[in-house]
Amino acid sequence: MKEQDWPSQLRQRGMRVTRQRLAVLEAVGSQPHQPAEGVHAAVAETLPEITVQSIYTVLHDLTAKELIRRFDPPGAAACYETRTEDNHHHAICTSCGRIEDVDCVHGEAPCLEAPASLGMQIDVADVVFRGVCADCRHRPA
Repeated sequence: MKEQDWPSQLRQRGMRVTRQRLAVLEAVGSQPHQPAEGVHAAVAETLPEITVQSIYTVLHDLTAKELIRRFDPPGAAACYETRTEDNHHHAICTSCGRIEDVDCVHGEAPCLEAPASLGMQIDVADVVFRGVCADCRHRPA
């Protein structure tokens, strides 16, 4: 994980630098793929007065400014990450729920092509791999 200059990033996108925004960015950056409730738990360690609704508001604002990315795993709550600079995918362990990033094979968006008959310009293609991670496969039954 590389060190981010969150105050500069916020200012570059026309956003005020607030304790809440910085805390959410730090929480999401240090524990990617967490749902809003997980982000709230992490932020509440340093800002105990922050509400879950405030977390949702900050997550929405940061997503709109592309400082974080929202990922909607099938059948689960939305998760958030700070890796926004590329079109990567995700692998989800169906046993423990761990989510890992998977680099796009082609290296640029979109890495899949939709049929021409669709008539859409595709910007992003999301792929979700599902399986059992190595830790769960090797865990005694």
